Amino acid sequence: MRAVVTGGGSAGHVIPALPVIEALQGKGWEVSFIGSDSGLEERLVTPLGTPFFSVRTGKLRRYFSLANVTDALKIPLGVLQAFLILGRLDPHVVFSKGGFVAFPVVFAAWLRRIPVVAHESDLTPGLANRLSLPFVATLCVSFEGTHVAARRVVHSGTPIRDALLNGNAERGFDAAGLPGDRPMLVVVGGSLGAQRLNRVTRAALPGLTETFEVLHVCGAGHLDPEFESTTGYVQREFVSDGWGDILATAALVVSRSGANALHELLALGKPNLLVPLPTTASRGDQIENAAYAAERGYSTVLPEADLTPESLVATARAVLDTLEVRRARLAEFRAPEATALIVAELETAARSP
Repeated sequence: MRAVVTGGGSAGHVIPALPVIEALQGKGWEVSFIGSDSGLEERLVTPLGTPFFSVRTGKLRRYFSLANVTDALKIPLGVLQAFLILGRLDPHVVFSKGGFVAFPVVFAAWLRRIPVVAHESDLTPGLANRLSLPFVATLCVSFEGTHVAARRVVHSGTPIRDALLNGNAERGFDAAGLPGDRPMLVVVGGSLGAQRLNRVTRAALPGLTETFEVLHVCGAGHLDPEFESTTGYVQREFVSDGWGDILATAALVVSRSGANALHELLALGKPNLLVPLPTTASRGDQIENAAYAAERGYSTVLPEADLTPESLVATARAVLDTLEVRRARLAEFRAPEATALIVAELETAARSP
């Protein structure tokens, strides 16, 4: 069997596809990837030995911008490139993880009558997946509460890498360079939109380090040398290998509420404090994701509008004081076997006439 995987524009549209690629390869499938020419997707999939092809594509914006005009002209070119690539690869099925690069591939697959299985991580679909829906045979969704007008909808959850599920706390403390004498607070804002969370976290360190040891993943280019010698505080630009070990150390995680990060925390049963991106910096998907988790008792939410050093310290301590209750509630979360479910949908679609 042959499959093409597509998605991109951010790591969040690629990383959940990696376990699916590995599972298909393990079954003997030939898997190729079509992404953008930015280099991001290629860097992520190349270690899997997956052939990579790029297409030109414009960013799909939800607001007025003159760049929409020039980017709109790139979409037909991307469709043509994808049409030709799919003709050479002749896949039995396409798996789309979304992002602006996915739409030209999905549309080209529809033109070639190649079935498409797509995956939506957020509670409500992003613009690329909404545009793709008429051309998709099956939409797999992370949240049970996602309702879309698709031909077939499957609640699959989000694929999670085995390395995250098998983290080792002892290795994590060694990697962090912290003794583990106090509860570990892991703060991670991701590479996008983390600057305010970074500033508030550092301003809150006098209060936080009274209670916690703090590992702060601040994003590329955001290290602050002023805090290098702060007792009980370690900062990292990013953590690639060993992220599962770091999460294994955490008594509490402070995080944005992107769907992939949220599902990882829920699947690991990690008490968490979510600071979703506001609508000024996103389409509001993180607010929806956070509200979904908070309503079910899985998460505590601190809106960015209320984020101050004082509120961060107070809320983190409040979560710590009720840790066992929160862990018990998280134990009720049942993550579907996402990778297996998605692979089964791809196998069914590939065999369809």
